[in-house]
Amino acid sequence: MKHRPNTLILLALLALCGGAQADTLLVERAQQKPAVAQPARGLSMGEVEARFGTPQEKLDPRGGQKRQWPAINRWVYPDFVVYFEKNKVIDVVARQASPGEVGPKPPIR
Repeated sequence: MKHRPNTLILLALLALCGGAQADTLLVERAQQKPAVAQPARGLSMGEVEARFGTPQEKLDPRGGQKRQWPAINRWVYPDFVVYFEKNKVIDVVARQASPGEVGPKPPIR
């Protein structure tokens, strides 16, 4: 009889948990091996454009007001966004694949 209150509390907590949702997180997809090739760090803008074609959009550069704040350029492709410092790739970020996927906010324009 001593364990009955603990069991009731455990059952109540399990009932409150509810069902799991089936949202796909962008983080989970990004951790998996990419389905499409992505630019590697250090590639130049010309090399990226030669390998992956013309981007959907070339966003205006941000930064560059001071020497310690280099200008960052962003190119938007269907599956990823490429970030350049000066002329070299510094990062590639996966884009949200579907409306049901939870991911980053759209880029600031």
